[in-house]
Amino acid sequence: MDAVRLIRASRRALAESQDAPAITREAWQAQALAQAMGNRLAVEGPPELRGEALGLSEAGGRGCGGSAMPVIGAGGIRAAQLTEYGDPHKALMGLAALLGEVGIALVGIASEAEEEGAYWHCMDAIDAADESRDRVLEIIRRLALRRSAEPESESEPDSAA
Repeated sequence: MDAVRLIRASRRALAESQDAPAITREAWQAQALAQAMGNRLAVEGPPELRGEALGLSEAGGRGCGGSAMPVIGAGGIRAAQLTEYGDPHKALMGLAALLGEVGIALVGIASEAEEEGAYWHCMDAIDAADESRDRVLEIIRRLALRRSAEPESESEPDSAA
């Protein structure tokens, strides 16, 4: 499945989440998707983006790793269904939006947390979502710079003429 469809499914599932466990599960799913997209971009993307793509993969891994893995349910891990990027810019913009929504949803959970451990777990998840989003935005910026540089080099007149 392409990244844009997976992101849409994740955004819809997050919007439909009604309680802390469901929101936490969707935050985990979003981070797993960020990790998968970072891995794929590091392998298949432009060489100059590999460092940022690997950084996205690592940040996504921190957000979905460890012993805090929620029970995923019948749909499984959405990120495992990633087969292609489709339009990289559209996919990355969607991922940035998803990660922003995850951060907002987690703030809501943290503000209602009654246990200190739950609060700090939410804070760690918010930090991971923010870091992943920052990485995505940097990749988008670099892709835009790359695109804007390409037409200039192709359209420059020959100096020999």
